[in-house]
Amino acid sequence: MREALYYKSRQQEIICQLCPHFCRLQEGESGLCGVRQVRGRQLFSLNYGLCAALAVDPLEKKPLYHFYPGQQILSVGTVGCNLDCGFCQNWQLVRAAADRQAKRYTPADLVQLLTEQGLLGIAYTYSEPGVWFEFVLETASLAKQQRLKNVMVTNGYLNPEPLRELLPYIDAFNIDVKAFQDHYYQQYCAGRLKPVLRYVEAAAAAAHVELTYLVIPTLNDHERDVRRFVDWVAALNPKIPVHFTRYYPQRHFNYPPTPAAVMKRLQQIAREKLCYVYLGNLPGIEVNTDCPACGSTVIVRDGYRVINKLRHGRCPYCGQAVDIVPAAAP
Repeated sequence: MREALYYKSRQQEIICQLCPHFCRLQEGESGLCGVRQVRGRQLFSLNYGLCAALAVDPLEKKPLYHFYPGQQILSVGTVGCNLDCGFCQNWQLVRAAADRQAKRYTPADLVQLLTEQGLLGIAYTYSEPGVWFEFVLETASLAKQQRLKNVMVTNGYLNPEPLRELLPYIDAFNIDVKAFQDHYYQQYCAGRLKPVLRYVEAAAAAAHVELTYLVIPTLNDHERDVRRFVDWVAALNPKIPVHFTRYYPQRHFNYPPTPAAVMKRLQQIAREKLCYVYLGNLPGIEVNTDCPACGSTVIVRDGYRVINKLRHGRCPYCGQAVDIVPAAAP
């Protein structure tokens, strides 16, 4: 365990200030995330250093298509989440007990593992890294000192102050925007929309950002709501890559998988205002990157095999700059 950051004592309770839930806790109680608990009038992070999942992945699996295409990264995840989505794809991991038998690492352990394997950096993923805050902050800081990259795959449910502390160390984010309706977040995710939008706006001003929108039939696939989402992204930055991901039944949800025709239609709508729009979890669909100026394919993706045709970050056919980090091949 490690004493948690971002909490305060008030009378007979502890108030966690890490995320927008502001959980008010008595002795022995845990927050909604399941991994921050009051013991002896202090709040502790129960999952500090607890790695419940660890693997080497291509960045495209995050998904990050515009950040070091074709490179490998160490993916690590813990238990716990501060949302409660009925359709969660990783719920068995997320809802596992914080004291489950899993290997504990120090930040130095993970950085050494990265350097030994010659990997680009580390991705905090699988469950919600925001509730792993203390460990992610320390590990990301150490990795940054070693000129390694840090990636967050997150639900974006964190308060502004802890996010500001984390931002200097994170190079890229993939952030879920689960719907563009507040009532959807309240009914299906036990959260609110506004804090997520605030998180995206702050992250996009400081680092590379890509967004994922899981499309669930009849719930968040209405064209009106998707157009509102697209308008918001376009106003923020039309060059932010957006991934519309196909839903499959999971956890409490038994809706049928999202029809391919719906996915393609939403992609068409988004492309009216956004430069880079991809479909995920849809077999047989191309996920290549095309030049926003001439439309030529400049990055070919065959599964996780990547062919990058860019020349110093520019289209080889028309010379247009394409929004890839880094601009030149690493």
